[in-house]
Amino acid sequence: MTSKKLQAGVIGLRMGNGHCIGYRDNPHCELAAICDTDTNILAEREKTYSPRMATTDYRDLINDPDIDIISVVTPDYFHAEQSIAALQAGKHVLCDKPMTLDMAEAKAIIAEVEKGKAKFMIGQVCRYAPGFILAKRLVDQGAIGDLYFVESEYAHHYGKARGVNSWRVDPRREPVVGGGCHAIDLLRWIAGDAQEVTAFANHKCLTDWPVNDCTVALFKFPNDVLGKVMVSIGCIRPYTMRTVLYGTEGTIICDNTSPDIKICSKNLMQGKLDFATLPVNIANHNVSAEIVDFVDCILNDKPVATNVYEGAKTVAAALAAAKSAKLGGKPVKVDEMFD
Repeated sequence: MTSKKLQAGVIGLRMGNGHCIGYRDNPHCELAAICDTDTNILAEREKTYSPRMATTDYRDLINDPDIDIISVVTPDYFHAEQSIAALQAGKHVLCDKPMTLDMAEAKAIIAEVEKGKAKFMIGQVCRYAPGFILAKRLVDQGAIGDLYFVESEYAHHYGKARGVNSWRVDPRREPVVGGGCHAIDLLRWIAGDAQEVTAFANHKCLTDWPVNDCTVALFKFPNDVLGKVMVSIGCIRPYTMRTVLYGTEGTIICDNTSPDIKICSKNLMQGKLDFATLPVNIANHNVSAEIVDFVDCILNDKPVATNVYEGAKTVAAALAAAKSAKLGGKPVKVDEMFD
């Protein structure tokens, strides 16, 4: 391991503020450069973090030979362009979810990663939420037996969260891909790669948006596990990613906004059908933990768990759901998105 601190840069400073904090607080990193096209937020972050570079042009970070690692935290349709440019310049890249909005771009990123030596991580932060980590550990330990049904929801009210310049309100960005990839990736992490999906969608809440605001997708996972993902961006309720995991020996209920998860297990019930409560920390966008992992992979040349292939598989599953909904519920094989 080298004693030199990694020089980090962040492109996109609204959602990227967590990345700025993560690099600033990491003992192996220095937040050296920041970028945003909004000069007001750029000035605000520059005042907070005092990097040596603050710019409105992401290429300034790409072309700086001293930058080692770049976080791409911009609107979804810039991810491929900026990630590929950074990889071509030999930078390690942490790209926010979803990796892309189409498979052609996903394949282009894969090709660039495979060409070079730089590491790539896709930022699927649900894998770093303490409640979900504990739930997966319990499943892996057999606490609820063999999985047979898993479900997760991405329920978020976007009415006042259109994004800067309304970037979320874009016909290219179906919510089941843009936000729903959180729930899809979470179930993939726990149950395995999605194989086939049947989905339906409607558009009753955010009627001025050009995309469906609710999608329900039914997935087939390995080992005959069934799954359901519900995505709603117009729901009238607080944000949640409530997730339920059903096994032959018990059930787990968890999310990323509560201070506990619940488990009902034959080993714990002692004759009474009830849930036990297990406390967890709340860290629903635990970017700092994500950065700790990525930096460790870079400094010690370890494989990245949430690598470019994981990112592409989640995009493929989400796009398959969007395609099925567009076809009125026709089943779609996830593999065909890679054809």
